[in-house]
Amino acid sequence: MGKPTGFLEYERKDAPAESVKSRIKHFNEFHTPLSMEQQQLQGARCMECGVPFCQSGMMIGGSASGCPLNNLVPEWNDLIYRNNWEQAYYRLHKTNNFPEFTSRVCPALCEAACTCNLNGKPVTCKANEYGIIENAYDCGYAKPKIPSVRTGKKIAVIGSGPSGLAAADQLNQRGHEVTVFEREDRVGGLLMYGIPNMKLEKQVIERKIEVMKAEGVQFKTKKDIGKNVKADKILKEYDRVILACGASNPRDIKAPGREANGIHFAVDFLKSTTRSLLDTGLEEGTYISAKGKHVVVIGGGDTGNDCVGTSIRHGCASITQLEMMPKPPVTRAENNPWPQWPRILKTDYGQEEAIGVFGEDPRVYQTTVKEFLADEAGNLRAVKLVKLEAKMDEATHRMQMVEIEGSEYEIPAELVLIAAGFLGSESYVTEAFGVKVNARTNVATEAGRFATNVPNVFTAGDMHRGQSLVVWAIREGRDVAREVDESLMGYTNL
Repeated sequence: MGKPTGFLEYERKDAPAESVKSRIKHFNEFHTPLSMEQQQLQGARCMECGVPFCQSGMMIGGSASGCPLNNLVPEWNDLIYRNNWEQAYYRLHKTNNFPEFTSRVCPALCEAACTCNLNGKPVTCKANEYGIIENAYDCGYAKPKIPSVRTGKKIAVIGSGPSGLAAADQLNQRGHEVTVFEREDRVGGLLMYGIPNMKLEKQVIERKIEVMKAEGVQFKTKKDIGKNVKADKILKEYDRVILACGASNPRDIKAPGREANGIHFAVDFLKSTTRSLLDTGLEEGTYISAKGKHVVVIGGGDTGNDCVGTSIRHGCASITQLEMMPKPPVTRAENNPWPQWPRILKTDYGQEEAIGVFGEDPRVYQTTVKEFLADEAGNLRAVKLVKLEAKMDEATHRMQMVEIEGSEYEIPAELVLIAAGFLGSESYVTEAFGVKVNARTNVATEAGRFATNVPNVFTAGDMHRGQSLVVWAIREGRDVAREVDESLMGYTNL
């Protein structure tokens, strides 16, 4: 694939980012796409390796290596190198319903598994994917594809995040009548309100939703199944139901002083900013504001990073990001060889912006909150932190992060954002449908399957597998669609 000597002739070139000082003044995407000519050269770097780990999606060393969707990466890299952008789109869309989303928010597992990593830098698969899908919209390749035959079978998809949308897209193309129910006022689930505009502008979601509507998928917003719509009604009206409501239970921090004003879950903070941005253009008083405040973010993952970038755009006075675990190495450790996912230090856009604004990395490792401190009015004024160290737990024989005695210290904080992950599905939904959950409160199914204990009810996405990546949610949506289709028709060609 590509040019046999391309990886030797051309250097990796990725989409350049807008400067920190410029981009923190707005909430728009901030990378300048490569030109088509530049992307053709990047496609040429794909090196016709014997085993394309980039598309494998294999579990190696406890993590996925390569694309969970099994995207045909070498094929579409070769096609853009040969200037066949239309065919590149069809090969990309064959395995990925939403390259407009993944090319913006996926951490590029394909690139981490690229064979070029052995002696250089990986192919810019993510930037090439972006170029393919945006060109497809420009040229009309991504226009609505209306099914020619309808089966008469009705399917309800509960939740319009990436797994629900993928399932709906697949089943609609099969000819079934699909209705997607969303509890929020806009379609998209975590894509809409969980991921900031800087990573995924919302008109990108709306563009795809309009295509799906034209293809026949129906969307109903402000329909909270289990609250303002009864589950029994859904079960009676539809032949099959897919629960794709996400892992919506945020993990809390149970430290003394938790009741202080100014402590919020990250998802509520991010949602309030996006909703205000879309509704009022960030009118003061319509969102949880970090302006002029000392902000502490609890959690070192992607959501925590999004909180850092959003707080800086609000105009925070300072930003500190707490991470319980030790600082990762800068380069791969000996026990983490290619093609395993690299467990190394990653400095994302939010941390880059904090360094650019405040002169230092906001992350503090092996540290957690011991106590929230409030003033006389009950408003948060500071947090007491404590350092942690790894010790073996004799009972479980596992390493645990434990407090270091006497290591407590205080820092000012008027706003704390809890980004400590999610615990699983919300109980009011699972109870409404009567589905069983496992010990992690994810909806229970047989291994590798998507049918629940309730007849005709299936599940997919984070609600099924736990908090994960958008690309895994899409894969789950595609897989549940196949199982649902087979249960309806007796066979499936999905």
